[in-house]
Amino acid sequence: MTALPPTPDHWLQPAIHPVYARLLCAELVRRGFSAADITAGTRLDWDTLHADNRFLSFEQFRRLVAHALALSGCPWLGLEVGINAQLSLHGALGQAVAASRNVEEALLLCQRYMPLRQRIYGVAIEPGAAACIVAIEHIEVPALREFMLGYLTATLLRLLEAVTGQPLHTGVSIDWPFPAPDWAPEYRRLVAHNRFGQPRLCATLPEGFLQRSNLSFDNEALRVAERECERQWQQQQQGGSVTQRVQSRLARCTGHYPSIVEMATQENVSSRTLIRHLREEGSTYQQLLDAVREELACWLLLQTDTSVEAVAERLGYEDTSNFSRTFRRWTGMTPSEFREGER
Repeated sequence: MTALPPTPDHWLQPAIHPVYARLLCAELVRRGFSAADITAGTRLDWDTLHADNRFLSFEQFRRLVAHALALSGCPWLGLEVGINAQLSLHGALGQAVAASRNVEEALLLCQRYMPLRQRIYGVAIEPGAAACIVAIEHIEVPALREFMLGYLTATLLRLLEAVTGQPLHTGVSIDWPFPAPDWAPEYRRLVAHNRFGQPRLCATLPEGFLQRSNLSFDNEALRVAERECERQWQQQQQGGSVTQRVQSRLARCTGHYPSIVEMATQENVSSRTLIRHLREEGSTYQQLLDAVREELACWLLLQTDTSVEAVAERLGYEDTSNFSRTFRRWTGMTPSEFREGER
């Protein structure tokens, strides 16, 4: 699958559960950084990040990762974070994997339900005597690719170790789709056998590994967890939660943003019902609208050469001065100051 182009329609859609950002934050805290250090310049609020389960957009997660790499000075940070991932981080999917019958079933659950937790990568299982796990990249950012693939791979291997109760350091070999970095020896902490400069990310498993039993197999727990995964999957196929559906619709808008009444009509409910549903999910329509407009404005100012006037028009502002005042309220800077300073 070809990775998506860098457009706001893709980068600003809900993409990843904040628990994976929290795991990154926890690693930085272990390294001695404060909450203020970790969120500085990311336009993310520490308390909201750790209390709110609304999905982050890829752009929000990208900013946090880029800042974390610069802050830590550790280019293999993705490996470090993924190594500490526990099954409990993965919600209902983690519960299903923990109760699955064997490795093959655990991986098939991941293949189907991984989008419940993040939509940046997928995985495909290629069966055989020595089966392979192949990464599918939905969004590709060259500067962050090593972090993202390292994070994904380390997380999956820790998941398989939890299922089998066996270390995989010497049994798995990994092909990495980027040149060998100067810090390639760090990859041997994950597995002993690494090949760089390969066409795709592929983890080759030991022969017969798919049939290994899960130490914690529990048929009843598996049935309950799978049922919850399927419920969430069906909800996601319908656009996700109410908050996610509203975020997605707003992210696709250009020039005109619907009123609460117009959005409620799209949801086939009354405005009072929409307000209540959003409140139950911990948000308001105005908060979502402001967040989407702020993200889009910042994206356009940094990723394109679109004029400030055209950005204001894209966000539905007839008066550029009104947009500038609102933007200063969001970021503490004028659009021109933000573009110059961030670049």
